[in-house]
Amino acid sequence: MTRPNLICHADWSIRPKKRWCARATLGSDGKYTAYAPEKVGSCDSLLARLRGEGKDCVFVGFDFPVGIPVHYAKQVGVTKFLDFLLLLGQREWSDFFSVCNSPEQISAHRPFYPHRSDKGRKQEELFLSHGASSMKPLLRRCELGGKDRKQACSLFWTLGPNQVGKAAISGWREVLIPAIQGTRQVYLWPFDGPLSSLFALGNMVIAETYPAECYGWFPGKLLGRKGDSVVRKEFCSSWLSWAARNGIVMDQRLQEGICNGFPSGDDAFDAVVGLLGMIQLCMGTRPFNEPTEADIVDIEGWILGR
Repeated sequence: MTRPNLICHADWSIRPKKRWCARATLGSDGKYTAYAPEKVGSCDSLLARLRGEGKDCVFVGFDFPVGIPVHYAKQVGVTKFLDFLLLLGQREWSDFFSVCNSPEQISAHRPFYPHRSDKGRKQEELFLSHGASSMKPLLRRCELGGKDRKQACSLFWTLGPNQVGKAAISGWREVLIPAIQGTRQVYLWPFDGPLSSLFALGNMVIAETYPAECYGWFPGKLLGRKGDSVVRKEFCSSWLSWAARNGIVMDQRLQEGICNGFPSGDDAFDAVVGLLGMIQLCMGTRPFNEPTEADIVDIEGWILGR
């Protein structure tokens, strides 16, 4: 399989100051060099900047949901997520990104709730409004718990520290939709095909990531409270030797960040975790686990490496 000559992982947030990205470039010797994380900066120019750095093949990971639950897709008559993206913000979908203030406002065309964290907001109000008996139908298959994984939060729930809805709104509106509206060779995995077919000269490939999925991919102790720089330092203390054994080069600033537990914070840390996970997949040291089920590759999407 062709290897991307530029890999970038962005740890996303609704707040621009918490968005960090880390990147790696492929050298003529076949080794990836990973660089210290930086702020994402302007979303409008992000993909263009990456395209300028990696003219052959660019692989970009974003830490927000890319896809919709099958239950919801059936409600609105959607059979292809990529087609669905191009409808959003227009005509009957003009209020899609407007988060509902009250349960009465929730509809198939305005699915996110709640806008504010007022007392008494309940998930039951969300799933009943979407014709479900629990939150489970509002989850994609890759978000279900089991096998030592916690169940994720529904795309449409926007309250609490684990919510992902507002990050998805930002990511879809500011990155994905403009990307696929353009005429350049930008593809979304797995909707546009398996990675083996997408990694080609001139292509930019975008995938959904989840840094916590990669925590167990590295030797050493388990990650505790990632908000603590001492815990982060202990967790990634073996990364430099691991990288050397696997032919991955760390630049000086990244080495300093690792040795100091990423003083910039856990967002910068997660940007690097996701990047190193993507490198492992591209090097073939971990399997991609490509989904093949039609409802996943057409509608729900998948988390890279899961």
